[in-house]
Formats: sequence, structure tokens, C-alpha cells
Amino acid sequence: MISDKPATKRVQSGGCAIHCQDCSISQLCIPFTLNESELDQLDEIIERKKPIQKGQEIFKAGDELKSLYAIRSGTIKSYTITEQGDEQITAFHLAGDLVGFDAITDDSHPSFAQALETSMVCEIPYETLDDLAGKMPKLRQQIMRLMSNEIKGDQEMILLLSKKNAEERLAAFLYNLSTRFSQRGFSPREFRLTMTRGDIGNYLGLTVETISRLLGRFQKAEMLSVKGKYITILDHDALQELAGVSAE
Repeated sequence: MISDKPATKRVQSGGCAIHCQDCSISQLCIPFTLNESELDQLDEIIERKKPIQKGQEIFKAGDELKSLYAIRSGTIKSYTITEQGDEQITAFHLAGDLVGFDAITDDSHPSFAQALETSMVCEIPYETLDDLAGKMPKLRQQIMRLMSNEIKGDQEMILLLSKKNAEERLAAFLYNLSTRFSQRGFSPREFRLTMTRGDIGNYLGLTVETISRLLGRFQKAEMLSVKGKYITILDHDALQELAGVSAE
């Protein structure tokens, strides 16, 4: 279970920048396990981009794979366009996540990546990173760990959509966000939704009306409090149980 330490946790508000050398979430990104010399080599190839504005795309489906992108702050959504021309959101990426792994197989991006708020990213040239990984076992292991985490997330998404009802889907989504914010040093009980209810519904296969109705139901049951985009989890155990997550 996630420990509740409100006095030592920040409330996620979308404005926290992450720096490479003394990154508070380095265990979630590439620098984890690297020594100072290895980190310096990695640092040399990273290009720190200017802020990406809300709605701006990092890459589009069909673009050639040139770089992976480490999110320093903000939120990025990945989505594809269906044969009917509709948007289908496949993931929400937070600070510490790497975006672009799904392009490695075919050397081109199968999806779009778009900022949901002003975000900062580090651009990491893929060929140079691949070359460095061949010389640095720790770097290679960390990249494999990050890829494994992405595969695990995809599997959990498939399970979420195939096995759970609407209430369970939304509870699992909120519980997952809570866990991810906690891993990044933010409060697991108070956070801001950087995605719209429409985005959440798209991701979970539910309508906006269903998302709004369920949030109202959760609030009436005193499981959580909703104020605009801000969520406060009042009964963490109840949310965890509804999400179908076993206590650790």
C-alpha cells in the first residue's frame, strides 16, 4: 500500500521541473544506476528542449524515429487515429516517463504524442543512445527496465478494458495515477487531473457523461472529493478495493 505522509508530499500541480544531475525521480528515468562518468556521457547527448506548449505535438504517426523523449515536467498523451478517423488515446505519460519506444520496431512512430499542459522534455538521439547502451551495461539494463514497464502498462490497460466494469475502470485509473504521483514525490491523495474528462473517457472506453456521473457517485460515497480538476482521495482503501488492486 502507499504510505500517507501529507506533511512530506507536494500536491501535483503541473509546474514541477525535473533536472537531470540531481533529479528527484531519476530512479524512474535513464540516469538511474549510472555512475558519474556514465551520467556525464549521457548528459552530453541529451538536448534539453524549450517548453512544449499545451496542444503541441512532439512527434506524429509516421514520423521517422530519431529520438526518445524523457519528460522532465508536465503530461503527454499518446494517441492513434482509427480507420474511422477518430482519436484513440493509448497512454498518459508523466514526468520521468520516456516516450517513443513503440517506434523502435519499424523505425517510425505508430502514434502521436501531444502535450496536455506546458511540458519540458529531454530529447535523446536514439542511435547515439543505442551506441552508448552497447558500451554501458547499466544503461542497457535501465532501458530494458523502462521498456518492460511500458509493456506491463499496456498489459494492464488491456486487462482494464476487458475485465472491469465502468466503476472499476475509473477507480483503477485514479488509483494508478495516485501510485504514479506518489512515486514522483507528490501526494498520493491530492492531485490535479491534467487530462480532460473527455480524454479520460476516451482512454477508458467510457462517455464523458459516465465519467462525470461516476465521479459524482464516488464523491457521494465519500471515497473522494472533486473540485474542478482537483481530486482528493478520502478513502484510499475503498478506492483500492474497487480498483481490484491487492494490498501489498
